[in-house]
Amino acid sequence: MVFGRRPPAPLLLARFSGLRRGACVRAMAPPRCFALELPGCTLAHFAVGDEAPDARPDPGVAALLGPPGRSYSLSVPEAGGAGCAARVRAARLHQRLLHQLRRGPFRRCQLRRLLCYRPGGGAAGLQHGFLLRDPRDSPDTRSALLALLDACPGAPRPSLAEFSGDPLCRLWQLPWERRDGQGWRQLGRERVVPVPEPALHPVVPDLPSSGVFPHREAARAVLEACTSFIPEARAVLDLVDQCPEQVQKGKFPVIVIEGLDATGKTTVTQSVSDSLKAVLLKSPPSCISQWRKVFDDEPTIIRRAFYSLGNYIVASEIAKESTKSPVIVDRYWHSTATYTIATEVSGGLQHLPPAHHPIYQWPRDLLKPDLVLLLTVSPEERMQRIEGRGMERTKEEAELEANSIFRQKVEVSYQRMENPGCHVVDASPSREKVLQMVLSEIQNNCN
Repeated sequence: MVFGRRPPAPLLLARFSGLRRGACVRAMAPPRCFALELPGCTLAHFAVGDEAPDARPDPGVAALLGPPGRSYSLSVPEAGGAGCAARVRAARLHQRLLHQLRRGPFRRCQLRRLLCYRPGGGAAGLQHGFLLRDPRDSPDTRSALLALLDACPGAPRPSLAEFSGDPLCRLWQLPWERRDGQGWRQLGRERVVPVPEPALHPVVPDLPSSGVFPHREAARAVLEACTSFIPEARAVLDLVDQCPEQVQKGKFPVIVIEGLDATGKTTVTQSVSDSLKAVLLKSPPSCISQWRKVFDDEPTIIRRAFYSLGNYIVASEIAKESTKSPVIVDRYWHSTATYTIATEVSGGLQHLPPAHHPIYQWPRDLLKPDLVLLLTVSPEERMQRIEGRGMERTKEEAELEANSIFRQKVEVSYQRMENPGCHVVDASPSREKVLQMVLSEIQNNCN
């Protein structure tokens, strides 16, 4: 339950949607809530209202929003339900803001993830944003933020608000509005009040549209929206369109080998392929892997659309090769899904979608393997292997080293995958021993 009375509808829209006053709104639009990532990868939830005299925000929220210092929220206007083009624009704007808020006058500020959502568990209205905390409360920070937003070309324009405290230890949000030709002005203030944590992380309902795509067309629509500014997107789409929409596996087994970097995937896949006289395939396939760097620099929705479509290209190759021999695949859909979930779901392990949630289910139109093996080693063993070789890594793979919570979220997401699930193999022993265990799993689970 949200404490307090809802603010007037025009004020609510001006704050969160960047619309001018006078826009038509539904009088009973639901309130907006926020999920703020706190130190230690915990989440605190709050809303804004103008009553609840006895309500006090979470102490962690109070420490980040109240004095000393000054905190600002920036939210990218909602893209839910507005189509892929709007989603892509919002995601690229969010990424651009992230890069800008990490340099120049903001380098002395603290930056945290902030989600704005509607209660009720739906995907509509989700906004990604940031909390910027200036411990010095410098007026230069506010001026730099307003200048940053002035420089945002066209729509969508991010919304901006700042927070303040009062002698009674209450917290207030003060939204800013830009009026064409009249500069910026504040719209008033409203109380920051606590709200209960929802049963499901607010971003989870949006994942099928933002990275864990349930079918080929969902991923294809994202890259189609990128062709005007990423030429390689058209080349990927042309290759995907050459693949049949529905493919069938041949009579020989298809085995996928998954795992984090430095778990021995390359060695094991090659050894198993040699032992079984199998064809070895990789995802993304060689026909598009030269464009990985291009898409790895893009936001999650674009990056994961690229990898998802790569899986469908590989599926076409699997269908052809599995009619002639066994097929070993180095990564496939599970890695695409797990990295998306771990990246997009803020907070810690407790905030992941629960086991058996539909997000862990295999896409309905993607060729399914006979067996998925997940290679695991201890974090210490992984670090030793990484330090022992010069590895070119994606941003997400680099984060595995620096962020143990992120690594754990990837591992748990792997283990929650279903239909097919992952068979875990300890890859710490010698290469020969690991190969024996993998071949035994294949023999026991494949005809």
